Amino acid sequence: MKWQQPHVLAIVLAGGEGKRLWPLTADRAKPAVPFGGNYRLIDFVLSNLVNAGFHRLCVLTQYKSHSLDKHISTTWRLSSVLGQYITPVPAQQRLGPRWYTGSADAIFQSLNLVYDEKPDHIVVFGADHVYRMDPAQMVEQHVDSGAGVTVAGIRVPRPEAKAFGCIDSDADGKITRFLEKPANPPSVPDDPDVTFASMGNYVFRTSTLLEALREDAANPESMHDMGGDIIPMLVNRGDARVYDFDDNAVPGATERDRGYWRDVGTLDAYYDSHLDLVSVHPVFNLYNHRWPIRTATPPLPPAKFVNSGSAVESIVGPGTIVSGSSVRESVISADVMIEDGALVEGSVLLPGVRVGKGAVVRRAILDKNVMVAEGAEIGVDLAADRQRWTVSSGGVVVLGKGERVD
Repeated sequence: MKWQQPHVLAIVLAGGEGKRLWPLTADRAKPAVPFGGNYRLIDFVLSNLVNAGFHRLCVLTQYKSHSLDKHISTTWRLSSVLGQYITPVPAQQRLGPRWYTGSADAIFQSLNLVYDEKPDHIVVFGADHVYRMDPAQMVEQHVDSGAGVTVAGIRVPRPEAKAFGCIDSDADGKITRFLEKPANPPSVPDDPDVTFASMGNYVFRTSTLLEALREDAANPESMHDMGGDIIPMLVNRGDARVYDFDDNAVPGATERDRGYWRDVGTLDAYYDSHLDLVSVHPVFNLYNHRWPIRTATPPLPPAKFVNSGSAVESIVGPGTIVSGSSVRESVISADVMIEDGALVEGSVLLPGVRVGKGAVVRRAILDKNVMVAEGAEIGVDLAADRQRWTVSSGGVVVLGKGERVD
């Protein structure tokens, strides 16, 4: 008998400030940061949910949310005739004159969404990771297990797991401990060298989530955080299970990109994730037509290469002109102009960037509408760059929106 999908409401937490991505988040919420030439970070989680058949989605926003709200409203239009919707929900101060104080409080202040929809289960996903996943498979396991909450866990080497919330579980998948950035991460039952790191994706039985949120809201000691407070509460009650991301089979995935998941919460992680896209056989494959990453593309002509301009092992967006210049191992977004004699190498250029004649851009991230003047250099002299711009711990030079390099 074919499994029947239950009545599910999806809530996407997209109110994060993203301080570690500054200056890319100086004027936008973290989930609205452009990624991969065509997309915004929010497009990955929304694509996963929609591809899996979840068509009732609420995106909770707060921090500098205008560009995020606009992107969702203009790009993610589903069929209202079929009762489908993806709607941005800004902080509404329904419980008094205060903003969200944490991810759990964001949902608690938005429980009208749950009362209106009356779902059997609630999917709560984060909005700032790059990955493919079929959430329906996780929901199916959750329903079959009878657990109050199921937490998605990805296997990471134990030394690397210290940077994540870690899951300790028994052989049957019951979570016994949920540890935040532990010095000695627990191993998974079948492999002593890896740990289940929390992906920040949860599936709740609705009644379980409502009870936990009410109890958390009444606790003055709580930070009102999903991973820090709600999940540990349910683990202590013995009502939490882990979902092994290794078990998730996405249609069209290759052995090379199967199980890819990146937290792009830092400038270096954001930069490295872009480099994952541009190799001949990419670690993350944007060309999986059976599980597309969806977005809206601007009404621009195709990219053009003139005067022997070239791009090697790179992604180049629509409307871009590469004129007599060289682009290597880079991600170039839409409507970028790279003029004669310029060199762009190992860089990420967001929409509207202009690179003048003879300029050099190396190991850099240039936000929208950055202007690089003729003969200017970025990423060549890091000591000089640090005097003017942000330079990551990994040596990537980052310029914010509209900056000009003379």
